[in-house]
Amino acid sequence: MPIPKAELHLHIEGTLEPELAFALAARNGVDLPYADTEELRKAYDFDDLQSFLDLYYGLMAVLRTEADFEELADAYLARAAGQGVRHAEIFFDPQAHIARGVPIGTVVEGLSRALDRSEERHGVSTRLIMCFLRDESAESAMETLRAARPHLDRIIGVGLDSAEVGHPPAKFKEVYEAAAALGLRLVAHAGEEGPPSYITEALDVLRVERVDHGLRCVEDPALVERLAAERVPLTLCPLSNVRLRTIDVLADHPLPRMLDAGLMCTVNSDDPAYFGGYAGDNFDAVREALGLDEERLRTLARNSFEAAFLDRDAGEEALRARYLAEVEAYSFD
Repeated sequence: MPIPKAELHLHIEGTLEPELAFALAARNGVDLPYADTEELRKAYDFDDLQSFLDLYYGLMAVLRTEADFEELADAYLARAAGQGVRHAEIFFDPQAHIARGVPIGTVVEGLSRALDRSEERHGVSTRLIMCFLRDESAESAMETLRAARPHLDRIIGVGLDSAEVGHPPAKFKEVYEAAAALGLRLVAHAGEEGPPSYITEALDVLRVERVDHGLRCVEDPALVERLAAERVPLTLCPLSNVRLRTIDVLADHPLPRMLDAGLMCTVNSDDPAYFGGYAGDNFDAVREALGLDEERLRTLARNSFEAAFLDRDAGEEALRARYLAEVEAYSFD
């Protein structure tokens, strides 16, 4: 069994495997522009973030009903459990579904069906985080937050994703303030393709608690020093970085020097159906390509649970403590 870990950067729409995409397309009468699953897999060759997003949003057309979202989430949780994931904080993109005529309630209720039974069925505790699309308007994000209000018993936080360059975090200052006033946790993608200044904006303007990606912080030594001193978690996605050409080859990934600098790094899968690996696959890949020893891998696993949003009550702190004990007790033999 792989080392126990929390997954903190996972887009549920990015877990749509070709086989499930075709099954849902058949069920919902959606025509896909691919002859079969093999042809679809060949399309998973991306030049950059935007080329991935074009396919990612196109395939969402197969997701129509609560049952579709339930099946999608349950399939992810089964795979994640097999790769050592014990806790998953799952992103979803309501605007992408609302734009297709799928109400936010359909998405949340469908996902929640799978999440509510995840601990019993898969041994994985879960949380749900709603992301705003940064290439949409700030007004659209605020409308989405309003639409989500009846479902906030199911949603613990908000995030910010999609095309980063040209869409700085400060654009969403007001909606993040509104989310914070509702008691929601705050995270945002920053410093994947965007500059280090986007990470600083996410911290100082949006007041995020975690930075998703944060890879380009290494270009700003003062920012690295700040992130280390403040113990800001970074949810890195190594295989994603390679597949989207942010990093040429995994052996060039700055993860080891980020750990050396005292950064609170975690390793996650991002959109695993598209990027060639789930959480355990990412751990295996960095272990092999970067020569990470067992203590480094244990640190990454420990960081993931320490950065998880498991602190609302004593019961959740007990759950975190249990997961951390599993990490310490884990044997790599």
